[in-house]
Amino acid sequence: MNWKSFFIGLTVGIAGGFAAKKLISQNTKISPEKVLKHVKEQFKQNGPISGSWIHMKTEPFERHDVQYHVYKGGISKNINGKTEQFEFIADALTGTLLDIKRLSEVSL
Repeated sequence: MNWKSFFIGLTVGIAGGFAAKKLISQNTKISPEKVLKHVKEQFKQNGPISGSWIHMKTEPFERHDVQYHVYKGGISKNINGKTEQFEFIADALTGTLLDIKRLSEVSL
């Protein structure tokens, strides 16, 4: 066995592996669990969260003539004896929040 051929093959294999990983990661959606964790971290900056949920399947969404695949979910927070509920839309490829809407306040 020629060592030169071995190292050339090893180098090509490693380079091909990195190229394949990059190509796959560009088209891979973030898991809904990771997106929900990211959203919860953002909401926790302004107080504790009492509940959360996320749809496990992506949906098409358009904003400013740009098409996205998104996860939709919700967060509940208790603030001064009132439960505030929010609905969010997050990009499935990056996890970026695209929209947040306050749904209601419920007195306890």
